Amino acid sequence: MDTARRLTSSMSGITLFLSRGAGLRSWTCPFLLLLTFSSSLPASAKPDSLKDVTDGDWEKIMTGEWMIEFYAPWCPACQQLQAVWKEFADWADDMGINVAKVDVTEQPGLSGRFIITSLPTIYHCKDGVFRKYHGARTKEDFLSFVDEQKWKNTEPISSWFGPSSFLMNSMSALFKLSMFIRRCHNYMTEQLGIPVWGSYVIFGLVTLFAGLTLGLLLVFIADYVFPSRRFSPHDYYQKKQSMEQSRLIQNQDEDQEADGEEDDDDEEEEDQGRVWRRQRQSPEGQGYPDEALRKRAVASREEDEEDG
Repeated sequence: MDTARRLTSSMSGITLFLSRGAGLRSWTCPFLLLLTFSSSLPASAKPDSLKDVTDGDWEKIMTGEWMIEFYAPWCPACQQLQAVWKEFADWADDMGINVAKVDVTEQPGLSGRFIITSLPTIYHCKDGVFRKYHGARTKEDFLSFVDEQKWKNTEPISSWFGPSSFLMNSMSALFKLSMFIRRCHNYMTEQLGIPVWGSYVIFGLVTLFAGLTLGLLLVFIADYVFPSRRFSPHDYYQKKQSMEQSRLIQNQDEDQEADGEEDDDDEEEEDQGRVWRRQRQSPEGQGYPDEALRKRAVASREEDEEDG
């Protein structure tokens, strides 16, 4: 509406000017009309130099040089930094870097991927190498940090804790799950009118059934990797039976050898007993008691010693 009014007033002024200055050359009219239209149209807005990073396109920060701010709209410190960060972003094209921001309330995956524990948090990234900014939060300090390459004095984040590592991918999934649960809780309590304790009961039952399902899945995987006897192949049974038979045969052989040794000992004892009985029943010892036999043996030994 304002543009139409300005255009109408401009056209009226041109008409009045042409009516008064009829002696001017006719070629000046198109120039005046073009000048009027260009001044009446609104100026095109400058493209925003502050970029947004989301869970879906965060991998773009792995190339080039970036300065990334993690913030939350409800954070007072973040609100104070926004104006300074916007001014710093206006210098991004001149310095050949990218300045971005991440709303952790809308991007929980990135919050978990970078382990954001305080707000605002600022990261510097150069070709996939991340460093955490710990300096003052003024535009001059940000420009000096990038232009003088002060980021080289900061220890980079270990690859184990890098945003593309397996650990951080797991943390990102965990943060996304927690945000999903929170949204479900808010929907059930605010939209469906379910009491808070009822929402907790529902989540408890879901957790219980999820644990049972996971346990059954692990049992199936274990049975597939380490099958039980019911699902063992036929060769396994044959091999098992042959091993048991060989073990039984070996035990029987050992028992027979042990019985043979005992029989030999018994036979030796019986032979010694028979020899002793024969000596007892010999004519020399017949009719004499054991004491008489001992005396005769002692006497014969003494006679031998005297003869010697």
